[in-house]
Amino acid sequence: MIEQPFADLQSWLAYFREANLPVLRHTMQELERMRTNAENVNGRLLSRTILRDPMMTLRVLAYIESKRRARQTTDITTIERAIMMIGIEPFFRDFQDLPLIEDQLRPHPQALLGLIKVVHRARRAAQWARDWAIVRHDLDVDEITLAALLHDMAELLMWCFAPGIAIQVRDTQAANRNRRSAVVQTEIYGIPLYQLKMALTETWRLPQLLTQLMDNQHAENPRVRNVKLAVDLARHSATSWSDAALPDDFKGIRDLLRISQQTLVRRLGVDEATSIKLLAMDDQPEPADEASRSSEAP
Repeated sequence: MIEQPFADLQSWLAYFREANLPVLRHTMQELERMRTNAENVNGRLLSRTILRDPMMTLRVLAYIESKRRARQTTDITTIERAIMMIGIEPFFRDFQDLPLIEDQLRPHPQALLGLIKVVHRARRAAQWARDWAIVRHDLDVDEITLAALLHDMAELLMWCFAPGIAIQVRDTQAANRNRRSAVVQTEIYGIPLYQLKMALTETWRLPQLLTQLMDNQHAENPRVRNVKLAVDLARHSATSWSDAALPDDFKGIRDLLRISQQTLVRRLGVDEATSIKLLAMDDQPEPADEASRSSEAP
């Protein structure tokens, strides 16, 4: 475990380059269950389990990149394609007896709770990003889903390997909600997590397309904006649907998808009381939009 922040970005990268990434216990239990019936398991079933666990997803991507042949020029940008490249039997052979997050963080229950919250947030972001990519008729919704799931991977790594420092960052942000997260991260970790994330994508040789989709500096690209808005909404709604940033999130999503607030709220899958609250955030008249027309068609 990292007790004190490293001096610079290169030191953080050197540490994570050698780190043995742990995965969720439930992931290993599901994989063991499937292993006993491997002849009836396909890539879609495996990828569905893997994509519930951002840390396992990272392991698979890093693995496939480490096994790439020099003549292989096409990036593997989805987990299902990665499984196809690895093969079912080799996958079960090489992905067993992995370290467990719950074991690693047993002495740090607050950090385990913090990590589980980020995992839940990542899942919601991935779900929303996928749904919106479908509305946009994106050419590959699986790529969008994967990018949203891994967008905050640096934060997950800090909870796993630097739990005491991650708790300090969490508490500082909670006490200073008006301060930018990157500023707090730089003060405590020594680097902003965005910088660490982008550097890790190079260290682990993650696909260039995936790296771009997780890079908010390319937000003029609709696919990147799709991912960013889903991640932002998941983060801002994690504590409360009354967060001050939500109206701007909703405006950005409506503009991207060209849908009304009513249609957007309906697609979020929230309860009736929350729906009423969210609808009140929009004082514009409800336009007729493509998504609402299609959903109302017989």
